[in-house]
Amino acid sequence: MTKILINNVKLRLDDDEGLALLQAKKRLRAEGFDVCKFEFSIYKKSIDARDKRAIMLVYSVLAVTEEELFLSANSKLRLLDDGELEFPCGNTELSGRPVVVGMGPAGMFCALLLAEQGYRPTIIDRGDSVSDRVRALEAFVRTGVLDCESNVQFGAGGAGTFSDGKLTTRINDSRCNYVLRRFVEFGAPEEIMTRAKPHIGTDVLRTVVDNILKEIERLGGTVLYRCRMDGISRLQNGVELLTTSGSIDAGVAVLAIGHSSRDTYRELLSEGFVIEPKPFSVGVRVEHLQSDIDEALYGDFAGHKRLGRGEYNLSDTTDKRGVYTFCMCPGGEVMPATSLYEGVCVNGMSRYARDGKNANCAVNVSVFTEDYGNDPLSGIEYQEDLERKAYAAGGGNYFAPVQLMGDFLEDKAVNAPSRILPTYAGGERVNVTRLSQILPTYVNKRLKEGFLSFDRRICGFACRDAVLTGIETRTSAPVRIMRNAELTAISDPYIYPCGEGAGYAGGIMSSAVDGIKVALEIMKKYKQ
Repeated sequence: MTKILINNVKLRLDDDEGLALLQAKKRLRAEGFDVCKFEFSIYKKSIDARDKRAIMLVYSVLAVTEEELFLSANSKLRLLDDGELEFPCGNTELSGRPVVVGMGPAGMFCALLLAEQGYRPTIIDRGDSVSDRVRALEAFVRTGVLDCESNVQFGAGGAGTFSDGKLTTRINDSRCNYVLRRFVEFGAPEEIMTRAKPHIGTDVLRTVVDNILKEIERLGGTVLYRCRMDGISRLQNGVELLTTSGSIDAGVAVLAIGHSSRDTYRELLSEGFVIEPKPFSVGVRVEHLQSDIDEALYGDFAGHKRLGRGEYNLSDTTDKRGVYTFCMCPGGEVMPATSLYEGVCVNGMSRYARDGKNANCAVNVSVFTEDYGNDPLSGIEYQEDLERKAYAAGGGNYFAPVQLMGDFLEDKAVNAPSRILPTYAGGERVNVTRLSQILPTYVNKRLKEGFLSFDRRICGFACRDAVLTGIETRTSAPVRIMRNAELTAISDPYIYPCGEGAGYAGGIMSSAVDGIKVALEIMKKYKQ
């Protein structure tokens, strides 16, 4: 079988999509292929809005034939590797079932593959099931009483469960296509297979997460909620995990703990795991009216049914300390994302329809290890210190500090939101203050420069009444649990650090891919 991609096929907004297939056939024929032997389909589609007077839809078309064919060296087409997996089978006996710690994308995909290949894994998480997490979050927003174990960060699906469900990634790994296919199998819309910037939305993602965990159980795996790992004891041929639900013997253990398991990092350090500090970023959430963003991006075509809600990805690297947008949520809301008692941090969330009034995104500034002392615990303490300052600036009870863009640029706090209203906790639990009193001077400086830079690219980005909500600190893990070429921890051959929490991914897709990598390494070494 041969799969050929024909890229950069352009159509106008009102052109019939079938024209993309016709153009692809023409280009394939021009390279000497018999198009009658191929099946054609849309592979990816994106938007080119650089010229708002002539917005184009850009397609990649997939041509598939059962014959084994080759491209010429100077071909403008390319062959597709769509991420089919091969499952190895090792010869070493496992002393016990694999145990996966963490139910984020890395942990779920690792456990799912192990379950499908007959390894009957146990997967645990300190938080709750999806439905119980939703109830815990609703209670927190309503009452200000935080459950430090079940919240936006911990529980089934990990932090991504309460996000936009973005499936874009910077990694170039063919297994991303495999991940997309599996998401569709478990309830995601099929359109994620063809969109250049696919998203599921938090409402749909919750169902997908639930379905994956149920499938792990159906295949003989065990799913344990409210089961926090508090320590690890070494056995002769495996490990014993000390948890809040008792001890669990494991032939191997996968640590997919998520980027907010700060107490677990501290425990692992005390037990001799090799953990290094790594750069991360901090900043604020910025809210605009979605209609303003749509008009700024699409001009007179704003609202066109084939464009959807406008989204962007911006960066400014004119200084060595970069500033960039992160996790832009069209039609979304700003979420209370803390798991720290008397700490405030935020994230963005949107549903599949993206039908909220506001757009929001994180605008974050790079933080280097030398900023906090080149020590793993110092990076964690750096984040926690900012979150406690944000809690105090909000006035306590998990109110978030907010400030208008114009006031932030002038370093004052005199105006309350009016045209653009904050969405954090329904807009009720906010307090107008000076964000410059929370964030380090170098972060404030780069944020201001970044806002003005982004305004030159998206007119109105730095409008005076845009709402800034503080603070964003959980963009990535502040540490990396070091592992070797076999993906096991340097300090223990039965432990597999995995995903974003271990410092090897950043987002749903790359975390899922890392979970797949770890599962395949386990299969390569151990028998079912």
